[in-house]
Amino acid sequence: MTPRRVAIIGASGQLGSALVGAFEGREVIAPSHSEVPFEEPDAVARLLEESQPDVVINCSAFHHVDTCEREPERAFALNAIAVDGAGAACAARGTAFVTISTDYVFDGTLGRAYREDDAPNPRTAYGTSKLAGELLARRHGSRIFIVRTSAVFGTAGTSNKGYTLIEKVLQQAERGEPTRMVSDMIFSPSYAPDVARAIRDLIDVEAYGTHHVTNAGACSWYEFVRTAFAKAGLAGAPLEPITYASFGNPTQRPMYSPLENTTFARAGIAALRSWQDALDAYLQARRSRAASVPSTVG
Repeated sequence: MTPRRVAIIGASGQLGSALVGAFEGREVIAPSHSEVPFEEPDAVARLLEESQPDVVINCSAFHHVDTCEREPERAFALNAIAVDGAGAACAARGTAFVTISTDYVFDGTLGRAYREDDAPNPRTAYGTSKLAGELLARRHGSRIFIVRTSAVFGTAGTSNKGYTLIEKVLQQAERGEPTRMVSDMIFSPSYAPDVARAIRDLIDVEAYGTHHVTNAGACSWYEFVRTAFAKAGLAGAPLEPITYASFGNPTQRPMYSPLENTTFARAGIAALRSWQDALDAYLQARRSRAASVPSTVG
């Protein structure tokens, strides 16, 4: 049955904002953190009691990877324990529950794109906390969706930074400032509106279980930004490829973590377009957004 009332927790971020748009025409409940503090055990139960949604989508997360290494208790509180509580509350009321996970549940050593049935082996506190959230959610019955995605980008800012990485580097390039990007970390870029539409479709056909939801293909951060610069007419902007090791960052991120989807075909859902085509759509949305901002020049 197509859900008519959808609750989205964490709707102020990139993916949450896109989900609000994807469910246009339905009743969307998008509480602020002050209204539904996800880390509080009874918060989702109150939401369910008051709003009675057909499905709850959890986009809330503590996802600053380096900070998670320093504050693992905080990471597990939000990414695992809170997810467990939300899953339990939804199961008790027969409400479907969606939680967003990450490519960081894998260690990046497989040498090919990861499929849904590949064994996780996280290297970071962030990835470990997100995997714990997956496992805890799954114990609450069959009406659970686990959506793993990777490097989400869109025109909305992140809830904790207020900007997206791609927007930051495009602005740097437009000012003529140099950019350094990692060239040896490979992933699957994910355009927030595309991911949101896929999540909506999964919910509508009740395709419960674990799904990898990214745009097709894989690239390094350097290739992603170089392509964005070229498509935006900034091909001459200074851009330097660097290795992850050159940062001296002790966090052991997965170095090769593209995600491959194997579940959409049997669910009757179209595969997501390529990341290059998604980047075109993002740049067009960025131009449209800029054109809609009133000029302050008098």
